[in-house]
Amino acid sequence: MRVLITGGAGYLGTELCIKLNQNPEVKEIIVLDNLQQANFNLFLHSQIKPGKLRFVKGELLDSRTLDKIMKNIDVVYHLAAENTDNDKLHHLHEQVNNWGTAELVYAIEESNVKQLIYVSSTAVYGYSDEEFNENSIPEPTTSLGSSKLRGEQHVERMMSKMNTQIIRLGNVFGYGVSMNMKEILNSLLFDSHFVGRISIHGSGNQHRSFVSLDKTITILANLLGEKLESGIYNLVEHNKSIMDVVEVMQGQNPDMEMIFTNQHLDLPQQFVKSDERIMNLYDGEKLSFEEELQILKKHFETSSL
Repeated sequence: MRVLITGGAGYLGTELCIKLNQNPEVKEIIVLDNLQQANFNLFLHSQIKPGKLRFVKGELLDSRTLDKIMKNIDVVYHLAAENTDNDKLHHLHEQVNNWGTAELVYAIEESNVKQLIYVSSTAVYGYSDEEFNENSIPEPTTSLGSSKLRGEQHVERMMSKMNTQIIRLGNVFGYGVSMNMKEILNSLLFDSHFVGRISIHGSGNQHRSFVSLDKTITILANLLGEKLESGIYNLVEHNKSIMDVVEVMQGQNPDMEMIFTNQHLDLPQQFVKSDERIMNLYDGEKLSFEEELQILKKHFETSSL
């Protein structure tokens, strides 16, 4: 089995490469990444031995490169995206998440790919005080959410042609070789441990959906081999307010300071129902939210200055 991972040098991609490298059924892993994030830990610290993994530096909008590397690929993991939640990046969101995904799908249509796994975002739902599920009508309120939804629409064309999963991913947290410190929980725990002070925007009562990096990567890796029917799935496990998270962190670090900005504001929030159809693919250790945060904290402790 030959696997292509777009965005394979990123936070999720590096861990997925490490996981799939351990799968004897996977004979080759091709990573397509433009290295725009300047994250080289896949090459320096992943401990993947040469031979099984091949790197191609390129862009999703480069149709020639896509056509060339798509030959003999069995499974495509589409992770490459512009995930910065900033509406000022509207053009970049459209270029990467919408048109980049369109070019990838065009290349897949002309190939012998058997399975497509697209990592989308719960941002497609928008915000509400009501709980979303996989049947909820998406109403994105951000440039990020809108572009990811348009990316989904390109991918949906493939569902009648091959095994295709659209994975709407919540906020991921946890230690990885290519650590993403833009993720809200990773950032808060880093500041709590190394700075001793965290900043909270708004009242802190706003809820978000979360899932650990370990569960995310294990489930993505276990999707190989058409384990699920074609469809849309929500990959989330916890719905927590920022203050719920802060309470756990205070238990771990009682001396932590907090600074609120615009504390009077109740910011938009999102609740997403955990989708047991996909969560059942997790075959690792069952841990609570508190235990998952404690594991991340221990990683910071072992690397303390």
